[in-house]
Amino acid sequence: MILKVFKGVWFLSLVIFLIIFIYDYASLPAQVIILEQEVPLMVSRDVLFYSLISIVAITNMLVFVVSRLFPVTEEDFKSWFYGLVITLNIFFIVCISFIGLYNSTEKFDYDRIGIIIYGSLVLFAIWILSWPVYRLVLKYFSKQPV
Repeated sequence: MILKVFKGVWFLSLVIFLIIFIYDYASLPAQVIILEQEVPLMVSRDVLFYSLISIVAITNMLVFVVSRLFPVTEEDFKSWFYGLVITLNIFFIVCISFIGLYNSTEKFDYDRIGIIIYGSLVLFAIWILSWPVYRLVLKYFSKQPV
């Protein structure tokens, strides 16, 4: 049951990413600033679009690979992996929103968005650590058959 919920949330996170990405892509300038330094790191809007779409497509395609490689009995791992991809999609949403905001002409206090970016990374790290903890809890605290 939980696997079906995670599949739905994964699909929803992918659709939300695509909507936000296409919206932000339309508002980006021809040269997008990725990193502000003495010599700013800039890429063209098209390079950003195709590289980010490729990364997200490969990441989300892993869901299908994992669902084919692992048997039906490994529903716990599949659910965890769907959650992992969901957290990655959340991180991608936050990143593309920040890039779009940074390259806009709006005035914004960029220190306030740092907690959202780091929060999505912390969410990802917690999710990665949750699988080993889950397996240890099952190993040591599950009831042994009599």
